[in-house]
Amino acid sequence: MSWRAVLSTIVAILLGAIAAGAQPTPYKAPRTADGHPDLNGIWQALNTANWDIQDHSTGAGAVVSLGAAGAIPPGQGVVEGGEIPYQPWALAKKKENFAKRLTADPEIKCYLPGVPRATYLPLPFQIIQGARSVMIAYEYADAVRNIPLSNPGESPAPAWMGWSVGRWDGDTLVVDVTSFNEDTWFDRAGDFHSDALHVVERYTPRSPDTLIYEATIEDPKVFTRPWKMSMPLYRHVEKNAQLLEFKCVEYAEELIYGHLRKKPGK
Repeated sequence: MSWRAVLSTIVAILLGAIAAGAQPTPYKAPRTADGHPDLNGIWQALNTANWDIQDHSTGAGAVVSLGAAGAIPPGQGVVEGGEIPYQPWALAKKKENFAKRLTADPEIKCYLPGVPRATYLPLPFQIIQGARSVMIAYEYADAVRNIPLSNPGESPAPAWMGWSVGRWDGDTLVVDVTSFNEDTWFDRAGDFHSDALHVVERYTPRSPDTLIYEATIEDPKVFTRPWKMSMPLYRHVEKNAQLLEFKCVEYAEELIYGHLRKKPGK
């Protein structure tokens, strides 16, 4: 073998070793006693998806008197591919929802936010993980989901937060959610669904303090095909991190029940 061939071989071996050494080691999350990744903690999405899950620019808020405090922040969308595949009638309905959002958005009335919206509201939530079930407690309106890790059977009735059943797929917690009512929205932009909504969530550890959240959305009454959103979730690491109370019902009473107030003299 010539010296050139020997040199080329050595260089190839060294480059291969460097490339192999540069490959990041896949993150291995700490384990619970049953061997699954430990997702316990307080988490929060740091994005503008609650305003609009698609790309959006800044804009004035619907209440002019609030000024900058009510303005819409700009944000990058969380919908993969950028567009929600609405059926034509449903796209028109979404625009109507946006026009009526000050009274029609369920968040305005402190109704339970549904799934996946509960995940990216601008408030934290806590994952409490057990061997047989996972509980997710949300700061918003004290919403809670109990997610059994074995199939408990069919849902007794449609619900705001749906009917959740979990399982493990390697290091990913997969949650299959069905049996929704049709009354929740995906965001303040009026994006909506029907009672045929089916959501598959995936929670995957990415680092000690981040998860990757994915939600695949299927609703043949509203969309032309399934679609997906994804985003990182961040752990609260501040000292004594905890969920606080945000019981927003009292702030919505006038909006919901004000028209029932007895008029003076009647």
